[in-house]
Amino acid sequence: MSNTKKGYIYLALCIACWALIPIASKEILSVLDNIQMLFYSTIISTIVLFVFVILQKKLKLIFSYTKKDYFYIILIGFIGIYFNYLMLYKAFSIGDPVSAFILNYTWPVFLFIMSIFVFKEKLTIKKILAILISFFGIIIIVTKGNIFQISLGNIKGDFFALLAALSAAVYSVIGKKMNFEKTTSVFLYFLVVLIFITPTLFILSTFKIPNFKSLFWLFVNGTFINGISFIFWFKALEYLKTHIISNGIYLTPFLSLIYLNLFLGQKIYLSALVGLVFIALGIVIVSIGSRSLE
Repeated sequence: MSNTKKGYIYLALCIACWALIPIASKEILSVLDNIQMLFYSTIISTIVLFVFVILQKKLKLIFSYTKKDYFYIILIGFIGIYFNYLMLYKAFSIGDPVSAFILNYTWPVFLFIMSIFVFKEKLTIKKILAILISFFGIIIIVTKGNIFQISLGNIKGDFFALLAALSAAVYSVIGKKMNFEKTTSVFLYFLVVLIFITPTLFILSTFKIPNFKSLFWLFVNGTFINGISFIFWFKALEYLKTHIISNGIYLTPFLSLIYLNLFLGQKIYLSALVGLVFIALGIVIVSIGSRSLE
């Protein structure tokens, strides 16, 4: 199997995991606050990833990283997971969820722009057009077709959403550039998050025991959404060009709607299908004639 095909498989697995975010967040945040959610999810992610490290017999690799490597590992863990999720959850809690969601999904655009400077990826009209078309598809899906009713009046909420988007792009670029061994590095990222989120919990929140239902979704969130999905994500970044990933990741919200329909019975509007057409069109445009890393 070529690296390109592997990259698409890892990207698809990542999208399948991240699309569960709305359901898990809805179920967990009805019982816990955002800090408590990140705290418990991180504990589960750290344990699950450590088991992966042991099963793959990669424990010795943890001690092979240099001081410079650990600096970037701490940087990615802090910016990419700890800071990113705190900002995103904060945006959802104080701002308009629709505008927060849309602004957060500017992160693939940030990722594409940064890759031009860091990885010297060529800027073309086709790539710009493809990303803009896919992003427009996101707007149609989230607003249910009412694209002129977007309200960006909550400055604080919008600011936190953009910070989350920017941090997601930054850690993706750093992670792609450093290209650490995936399982051990992701385990270390979450270990870093655990170190930061623990004092945050006791300073800005309180310790609360989750109920059984929220515990189930915390396991899903910690294992799949916040855990192994990051292994898939960095694998996809390793094998694919960032402009292809930037478009492909826009399939996540549509898949979220399918999950919400299956698990919670939420209606899928015609606007969602229209939005999917725009997203798919952007993916097709950017894929024609593109060459991924082989």
